[in-house]
Amino acid sequence: MSDSQPLITLAQWLAGEFSNQQQAFDRPAWFVNLKLWHRPIPHRIEGHLAIFAEQANALYPDQAYRQRVLSLRETEGQLWVQYYGFKNPGQFQGAGLHPERLQSVTVDDLEHLPGCVLDVERQPDRFIGTMRPGDRCRFQYDGKVGQVILGFEVQDNQFLSGDRGVDPETEKPIWGALMGKYELVKITDFSSDLKL
Repeated sequence: MSDSQPLITLAQWLAGEFSNQQQAFDRPAWFVNLKLWHRPIPHRIEGHLAIFAEQANALYPDQAYRQRVLSLRETEGQLWVQYYGFKNPGQFQGAGLHPERLQSVTVDDLEHLPGCVLDVERQPDRFIGTMRPGDRCRFQYDGKVGQVILGFEVQDNQFLSGDRGVDPETEKPIWGALMGKYELVKITDFSSDLKL
């Protein structure tokens, strides 16, 4: 089955290197200067377009973290994103800067994350991804259970991240977009790397 134009556009807009340098300059007390990479995986994962994501403090781009995969899907005209973690995140750490590391990614390297799904709404100039009501996006990290509330808005040259970590017990926010969304501007376009 071929991908719809909205799904292709979503993938093209997501694919790139992003920076919130201006936001961090304007509000340094609340926003760290981040680099975010959305690198297309050079082959499909379970038949779907997939994007490798990781981020880093702009001062330490070689110390990237939060490695994950976004699998872009569509069911009966509804776009959605399934998030995956890595069984061994260190194996692919740094692939934002070194995309050749993604050549070997297979579904066996990935950990399915139940509840880590965004329904994506198409608007005239953007896509908005929101978690499904009642879902809990939980994962194992350093032997502990973590939880994150996911959400984004993406346009052709901007990515707004609402991701924030919460305490799994109290569900109180503890990191991430605590004072509003991270406003990241696309500084390098990777859409030509998509396997359309």
